Amino acid sequence: LSPGVGGFIIPRELDLTITLYRGSAVQKDSRLRGFDLITCIELIEHLDSEDLAKFPEVVFGYFSPGMVVISTPNSEFNPLFPASTFRNPDHRFEWDRKQFQTWALDVGKLYSYSVEFTGVGDPPAGAEHVGYCTQIGVFQKNIAKATGSSISEPEEHVYEVVSIPREAATRVRRMRIRMVNSVGVPTVEMDVYRTSYPSLQQRKYFRFTLSIEVVKAVDLMKSRFLRGLRKKEGDRVVPLGRCTPQHGLTEAQRAEIEQSPKPYSVGENFYVPLERLIIYPKVNHLVAGNMEKLRTVLAEGLRLNQDQTAVQVELVDY
Repeated sequence: LSPGVGGFIIPRELDLTITLYRGSAVQKDSRLRGFDLITCIELIEHLDSEDLAKFPEVVFGYFSPGMVVISTPNSEFNPLFPASTFRNPDHRFEWDRKQFQTWALDVGKLYSYSVEFTGVGDPPAGAEHVGYCTQIGVFQKNIAKATGSSISEPEEHVYEVVSIPREAATRVRRMRIRMVNSVGVPTVEMDVYRTSYPSLQQRKYFRFTLSIEVVKAVDLMKSRFLRGLRKKEGDRVVPLGRCTPQHGLTEAQRAEIEQSPKPYSVGENFYVPLERLIIYPKVNHLVAGNMEKLRTVLAEGLRLNQDQTAVQVELVDY
């Protein structure tokens, strides 16, 4: 569940925190109510008849997400396996398509969900009549008919979770806790976990991403500046030709950039006006066209000229 290296190099636009809970699909926990989506992948066939009877009321009635996706083995596919028995010794049942669809339609009708059926795992040629290896029901809440009758129920927190402080997350990714009863006998062990992904909503990742885009643009302009023709205007040296990258921009974007203040050099320093940088699509998107935001963030990590109107770098990288 933890972010990979790519998640730090290219942060998400929005915050994302993942929390791993330990609990049961037939336990009510108010923290799981009102989500957009709940998936139950190869789950219901592990429930005994008593828990299966509770399952719809908890998931559809209490949690009441916008969508529920449920997958379960299709028993009609089983004869294609070498051993035509249950696929897992823990399975309490395995339904054919008619049994699953009857159950799903009844649940949908009771809790105001429409349901569509699909699956994964195509049968081999000549056995198309058995259907998918795994059958799937996609339940969509009927907003117009949803009653929200459980809204007034009290808060219930029965699932177990431990929050790992963000500053410790790089050192401790998982924690094992042991529940013991009153006489010290272990009753259950569980792995619990929480992690936050880097995002552009977090200042350091926003500054990092914006700085990278600006440095890339500045380096490309400086490279073209050094290779092209130049002329002196007062104490400045300015390019005679274009300093705009030929790739990654539309012709209209290149034309708009070329109409903005040109980069220039003074002595051993190279300057790119912020008015030019803010036209670059990725830079403009990050700061939403706000020049003051661009100036403030860049000043925290890059060198600006004295009046803070341009990014300043060395003309030659020694």
